Amino acid sequence: MEASTRKELTDSACRNAKPKDKPWKLHDVRGLFLLVNPDGSKWWRLRYTLAGKDGLLSLGVYPDVPLAKARKDREAAREFVADGINPARQRKQTRAQFALAAANSFEAVAREWIAKNLPTWAPSHASKIVRRMEKDVFPWIGKRPIADIEAPDLLSLLNRLEERGVIETAHRARTECGQVFRYAIATGRAKRDISADLRGALQPVAKTHFASMMEPAQIGGLLRAMHGYTGTHAVRSALQLAPLLFVRPGELRQMQWSQVNLDTAEWRFVPSKLKRGQPKTEHIVYLPVQAIEVLRDLQPLTGNRAYVFPGERDPKRPMSDAAINAALRRMGFDTKTEITGHGFRAMARTLLAEQGWQADAIERQLAHKASGPLRGAYDRTQFLAERKKMMQAWADYLDRLREGSNVVAGNFGRAA
Repeated sequence: MEASTRKELTDSACRNAKPKDKPWKLHDVRGLFLLVNPDGSKWWRLRYTLAGKDGLLSLGVYPDVPLAKARKDREAAREFVADGINPARQRKQTRAQFALAAANSFEAVAREWIAKNLPTWAPSHASKIVRRMEKDVFPWIGKRPIADIEAPDLLSLLNRLEERGVIETAHRARTECGQVFRYAIATGRAKRDISADLRGALQPVAKTHFASMMEPAQIGGLLRAMHGYTGTHAVRSALQLAPLLFVRPGELRQMQWSQVNLDTAEWRFVPSKLKRGQPKTEHIVYLPVQAIEVLRDLQPLTGNRAYVFPGERDPKRPMSDAAINAALRRMGFDTKTEITGHGFRAMARTLLAEQGWQADAIERQLAHKASGPLRGAYDRTQFLAERKKMMQAWADYLDRLREGSNVVAGNFGRAA
């Protein structure tokens, strides 16, 4: 039993308590004391009696746990004792519950779901999902048990994205959160996918397309401007190849000399849009004579580098992904409404189809899945003969447009 004359501790007494050769105690009241160790550490301890047996409970380290907090924890522990509950055992149960909640938190389940899917995702796709989760989702609901999250909680964080004006990101986040909830259901950690309740709750995404040109006169003016571009030789060459080859801008800027065979007029590379785990079939781009001329002219400048279009600041890396669009803007073209680096693909696809080239041949040249009876196939080695004729016919057509010939859309040779 505590001495009736025992006085309450003061914060200054706790702060000024010095270590001695042996541990010693500074007593407060109602069983609380501060244990001062020889190494200078100071621990709060609470002595209690339950069912005739003495017990000792640790309440943390001073000054991390100040005197006022230690007293508050003391009273909470004494309430357990008054109810016949062992406070030490209760603390272990509480910690176990926190650990279980952490293991079943939205972030824990989401990271587990990500790890499960990594083998089937393209690296770029995986990094976007992780970045979106870490930036836009985890700060708001990451630490909460996934089973406790309700539809309004998810809507609140999605509304934040809408307020930032990133409507498409909000829709992607809803979809990905829904996949996490469904994974939690499958693993027994949630009962339902609350994202399904939010269908129609977000602003619709405005459908946009990459700016492109389809009118022959406009295309001719564009080609003349690109051939007269006065920037760096590498960017000028990339501008000339972009409409000729109509590959994805990222694939063009990462073109490597080791992938190019100027003698056989072929460029072979693995498309960037392949998913992880999907067979890495090489895509073949037949190089028309016009493309060969551009590359041979560029080879003395960059042929000793890995990349055909090396970066200006770091030649060991490809040129910036913004280089093509920046050059188009410098020439006076609006990359939002007139033409963008990606727009050459739509240009070629539309005009080649109008002339009557086989749809599957066009899609294969674009490194897309085939349509029709071959829908979903990825064999990029099909239709090679027609694709080779098509690429040269397309380049010849662009030449005539650039030279100002009076031609109409699709007025170029087609396959027999």
